[in-house]
Amino acid sequence: MRCDKEPLAQSLAGVRYRQGRMIGHMEALGFELRQEAVLRTLAEDVLKITEIEGEKLDADQVRSSIARRLGIDIGALKSADRAVEGVVEMMLDATRHYDRPLTAERLFGWHASLFPTDRSGLIKIRAGAWRDDRGAPMRVVSGPIGREHVHFEAPPAARLGREMRRFLGWFNRPAALDPVLKAAEAHLWFVTIHPFDDGNGRIGRAIADMALARSENSPQRFYSMSAQIQQERAAYYNILERTQKANLDITPWMDWFLGCLGRAIDGAQTTLAAILAKARFWQSIAGIAINDRQRLVLNRLLDGFEGKLTTSKYAKLAKCSQDTALRDILALVERGILIRGSERGRSTGYSLADVSPA
Repeated sequence: MRCDKEPLAQSLAGVRYRQGRMIGHMEALGFELRQEAVLRTLAEDVLKITEIEGEKLDADQVRSSIARRLGIDIGALKSADRAVEGVVEMMLDATRHYDRPLTAERLFGWHASLFPTDRSGLIKIRAGAWRDDRGAPMRVVSGPIGREHVHFEAPPAARLGREMRRFLGWFNRPAALDPVLKAAEAHLWFVTIHPFDDGNGRIGRAIADMALARSENSPQRFYSMSAQIQQERAAYYNILERTQKANLDITPWMDWFLGCLGRAIDGAQTTLAAILAKARFWQSIAGIAINDRQRLVLNRLLDGFEGKLTTSKYAKLAKCSQDTALRDILALVERGILIRGSERGRSTGYSLADVSPA
């Protein structure tokens, strides 16, 4: 692979400036708000790293799993299934322990955690081991049977041991290459080798996150590259295919990666604004008595609850009876924290009032 760094210099400088500015903003928040930012970012990363591949995880399970592992109190925790736990384990290991060497054994552990049943859907795969190509060459294809479009064919399995030793040696060695550029190259190199039967994209993006954590010398993630890739999914797959089918010049891929990363960091300002708004909300009602059920539900509303709150939704969230839910809601309405919608009866909806100090 070769890369012309000169046309990337301006984009790289811009991304590095954004990184520093974002970290500075987050460090000024204080410990609790910074923890909330990390929780939101990691949860979004885990959700989107799988959604890119068409798999949707339960957001509450993801948030609960991460909070439990980081020791963050978010009230009632929701038990997570093995699919969620596996992705969370991989992402936390990649980002919290970014300074540890990346080894074949570590990658095997990540892969096994993603596929605890040794299956991808209904298909039996080799979990925690390199692919062996017994069935057919490893290809990325789309389209109906008989008219498949081959996007990419990976190196044969016989070369995997040698190719992965080269990759891991390069990844773990200090290099003159800027760490952000190394993150871009690492992702491309790994998914081009395509060493596993499945999960290569997810693991490749975890490797990129690990390299980005190294570039910042910090385990705390304040922006989600995977969330931005999900928004630009078509462009992501297009530039990957063009680069893998072209010559060894990876400059266009590196340029796209830097642009996507810059937009991911810019998008994190939305997360920062939401966290600050949440902090201001709790400060504004600091003198009002709130029970644990009400606090739990209010936090869910602040985190982006879909639709209107009803007594049945409240009862489900707080794990209480509908009579108790109605009493809690009416108390919040009386205190000016919730406002009642125009509906009546069981379909009556409630939403947060503007309780910001005048």
